[in-house]
Amino acid sequence: MSKRVVFGFHKRFKLSTNHGAEDIMRNQVVEEKFVEFCKKWVTQLDENLQLLLRASREQSLNEAEQQALVSRMTTHIKEYYTVKWAMAREDVLVFYNPVWISTLESGCFWYTGWKPSSVFQLVESIKKKREVGPRLDDLTELQAKKIDELRLRIRLEEEKVDRDTERQQVTLADRKMMELSRLAARFRREGDSTSAGSKHVDGLVGIALKSLMNGLEKVMKTADCVRLKTMKGILDNLNSKQSIEFLAANSMQLGNV
Repeated sequence: MSKRVVFGFHKRFKLSTNHGAEDIMRNQVVEEKFVEFCKKWVTQLDENLQLLLRASREQSLNEAEQQALVSRMTTHIKEYYTVKWAMAREDVLVFYNPVWISTLESGCFWYTGWKPSSVFQLVESIKKKREVGPRLDDLTELQAKKIDELRLRIRLEEEKVDRDTERQQVTLADRKMMELSRLAARFRREGDSTSAGSKHVDGLVGIALKSLMNGLEKVMKTADCVRLKTMKGILDNLNSKQSIEFLAANSMQLGNV
């Protein structure tokens, strides 16, 4: 969903009601809390990455030790989404216009995060890598086949998210919702914010906004679930050593959360 569409409509509704200042304050609080969390999360991510890189170079780790490293990183990734979902309940719009990602990462933005299909491009690039670093040049034919099948399934799920988002945009452009916004704005312009009619319209605007936010939160969570399913699907088809190599390469792409 276009950030311009989402924020344009939300701004129009906010300016039409008495809740604009409260919304802005809540947005700032959620944003500051998540930025602070991200700083600590990225620091821990880098520590985990160094462990993965060291493990990918060493041959002395046994299966249990390798699995422990994989589990440590996947648990860290899940923590990101747990916190994200909790804060999105307070203000989901923060995650549609994040200040904690770079301009380059923003260009690859897909519904509050990275696009799942990009991971398969990463797998291909690791397989072809020849210099020192994580690589996956020992994938078996069966592994490659299963990962390709996963890629096709994930593409279908991405398309479903796109369709769900299109339905959200249709709702945003609904004539009744736009008329409601204009009515609320007219009451404010005329200084009539205490009449029964104004309060009734204000209440309807609040209901419409809540419905909009719930829809955006649902799209975000659905997209996040596809991201997590992609990661799990790939790891399920790799052995411990390959999983370490994949997670190390994935962690180097800071936008992949």
